[in-house]
Amino acid sequence: MSRVIIACVNGTGSGHMAVEWAAHEASLRDLPLEVRYGALPNDLNAAAMLVLDLPAAQDDTTGPATIPAALALTAASACAVVLIPDAIVPVAAPAHGATQVILGIDARRPAELAIDFAFDAAQARGVRLHALHAWELPACAAGLPFGIPEEDRATWEDHEVQLLADALRPWRVKYPRVPVLEDVVLLDPSDALLHHAEGAAFLVVGRGFGGGPGFVHALLREARCPVAIVP
Repeated sequence: MSRVIIACVNGTGSGHMAVEWAAHEASLRDLPLEVRYGALPNDLNAAAMLVLDLPAAQDDTTGPATIPAALALTAASACAVVLIPDAIVPVAAPAHGATQVILGIDARRPAELAIDFAFDAAQARGVRLHALHAWELPACAAGLPFGIPEEDRATWEDHEVQLLADALRPWRVKYPRVPVLEDVVLLDPSDALLHHAEGAAFLVVGRGFGGGPGFVHALLREARCPVAIVP
């Protein structure tokens, strides 16, 4: 069976945006698009990608792709799952006018499929890949009696920069035409990603990024662009 992109939607504002986003993605990848309304699909063996709308709901109980249901699906899916939050509906054609794809990467434990997916998406669109690695001070910093010396912080940050460069090097060789912004920030990962995400083509993270479902749940509640969860 041929590989397809499946959009599963509920017909509301975010559903229409999900179909538009999925159609654009299918055209970029030269793949057929299948649109389903209502229940989440259970036959994903032929799917190259699953696109779901994520209607706004304070209690996460409405729509075919509530956050808990979407997270359950991403945990079991062998393909990338792209979630289209309701909050992006007022933004004009984010998939078409965006200038970058954002990759959330843990440079200590890089998720290779997510990195490859993000590079491939940036190349298909002809846009920059913004690879963002958020780090935190080592545990020993809390015990320093007079604060953190600047030279120590600079040394730690230089190490993080090198980790990110090493993690991305093979993919920069594989995708030489993709411009890459390597970004190392001393922030909470969700804060760092959300700060840069609005108006992006989409945000890509590996399934276990940020510690897993709890992190992704929080990210989805605040996201202002499509979010791709990659196995």
